[in-house]
Amino acid sequence: MRVTSDFWVSAYVRRRNDAGRFTAVVRRGAAAAGAVFVKVSRLDGTADLYGPLPQAFFGPEETATSGGRVFEKLATGVPEAEIDGRLAGERRFDPDCWVIETECRDASHDLDVAETG
Repeated sequence: MRVTSDFWVSAYVRRRNDAGRFTAVVRRGAAAAGAVFVKVSRLDGTADLYGPLPQAFFGPEETATSGGRVFEKLATGVPEAEIDGRLAGERRFDPDCWVIETECRDASHDLDVAETG
């Protein structure tokens, strides 16, 4: 069962902050079903970006364990300004999307990420 974006984001932010990893909602999207993007700041001027994996690429077993949210890595270790530019483009394309930023030197993210390749 897929939970709402608002619920998933609230739980993710709370879990990360409870673990001592500063996390904040940079932009609120549609409460029910907005796409969620997660920027992981490595605190050295670089960042990683994760976005939603299209639902056609995963089955019910992944949905059951992840609240319906499976991510794909969109960028790794690139300058934060590049990530910010890409997110600005995503917001223009989809004004209902969410943007979350979390800080972690070791780039951990606590997301369910699809294996690629």
